[in-house]
Amino acid sequence: METEDKLIVFGISLVLLIVAVLILNPFVIVNAGEKGVVMSWGAVSDKVIGEGLHFLVPLQQSVKKINVKTVKYETEVAAYSSDAQVVTGKLALNYHLQGDKVNLIYQEIGDNDMVRDTIVNPAIQEAFKAAVTKFTAADLLEKRAIMAEDMRANLSERLNRSFISLDALSLVNFAFSFDYEHAVESKLIAQQNALKAENDLQTAKAEAAQQVAKAEAEATTIKLQAEAIKEQGGKDYIQLKAIDKWDGSLPSQMVPNGSVPFLDLSK
Repeated sequence: METEDKLIVFGISLVLLIVAVLILNPFVIVNAGEKGVVMSWGAVSDKVIGEGLHFLVPLQQSVKKINVKTVKYETEVAAYSSDAQVVTGKLALNYHLQGDKVNLIYQEIGDNDMVRDTIVNPAIQEAFKAAVTKFTAADLLEKRAIMAEDMRANLSERLNRSFISLDALSLVNFAFSFDYEHAVESKLIAQQNALKAENDLQTAKAEAAQQVAKAEAEATTIKLQAEAIKEQGGKDYIQLKAIDKWDGSLPSQMVPNGSVPFLDLSK
């Protein structure tokens, strides 16, 4: 009976141990892309654990898992340019929490959602405003890339203060108020019309100059012809013009002792 009692006691002890392990749960698994913030009696400690299986001191220690993968976040932004024009847009950025600092992040800010709402989004808004206010609305149309780079540098610095790394930033949409865009469109149309009018004027001037040159050339030709007629008494010139118009055919009937037309053989 003693042996049986021992087996019973052992069995009960084993069951109690298993139950205790299940209740106390002294093990924790940290998944890939996560870091574990170890807390002792509910207080954040300096210990940060990586992925894998870890043993905890029952009742005393617990772990808060924090995602350190790259997160994509999009948000609407709005600001005023230096000439008081409303500028709106949509920003998309990729960022991640610095793994070795997740204990400080959790202690000072909170989990991933709190980081996004209290740090990332406000930092985006401030960086956008700071960048846009340096330019006029017209300059923003031409220097969008410069503005975006200025904003990226500003945002990266702001996030890094809270142990957040900026991986990428892009300006998805970029627009002005309807009134401003309409004014810009009207200005462009006016400029195009003015350019067309100027081109038409230059074309008309060129055509007029050609007509004047042509008229002057014709007048010069007529003057030279008149002078030639005057010098030759008119006879030779008239004969030359007649020869130019002659088709080479001789008259079908010849007058006796008559000469061939236009051929003056006395010279």
